[in-house]
Amino acid sequence: MSHEQIWAPWRLEYVTGNSPLPNLDESAELLPGARRDCFICCGVPEGDDRSRLVVDRGERTVTILNRYPYNNGHLLLAPKRHLAGLDELDNETHLEVAAKLVEWIERLTQLMQPHGFNVGLNLGRVAGAGLPGHIHWHVVPRWNGDTNFMPVLAGIRVIPQSLEGLWDLLAGEPGQRPDAL
Repeated sequence: MSHEQIWAPWRLEYVTGNSPLPNLDESAELLPGARRDCFICCGVPEGDDRSRLVVDRGERTVTILNRYPYNNGHLLLAPKRHLAGLDELDNETHLEVAAKLVEWIERLTQLMQPHGFNVGLNLGRVAGAGLPGHIHWHVVPRWNGDTNFMPVLAGIRVIPQSLEGLWDLLAGEPGQRPDAL
């Protein structure tokens, strides 16, 4: 079997655990209980949404592109407040999360034409939560054939679109959005 190399330098910060936090002005006011070492909390204050990968803000939620996506279009939907568990969310936040999940599935369907979705959350580090202190839902578009030989044989996922291109598609001005995939 011959081996080919895939050069993916953007993954080094993830593999080494040296992922930079989003650009956050030190004078930015965070919500009560927020942490400056939490990339979701750093995305909540108004600012440079593109560099922070923020594609949407609700009254109680924020939606961010996953910097290390499982698949093209992978979003993280979270309450703005730094809360760890479902039992910590008030009813209004639960309702907004549910409404935003529906809204984003509809938008991704319209813009990217996926064949399905994985939607879920990991509660606690043992369950796979990479950020166990700030609850967040994963919204992962799926296409027939997106589980090709790369993840099966090589443990590698190929993401065909840059985060910048995805941000332009999802958060850019509607009249200036590039054609969907």
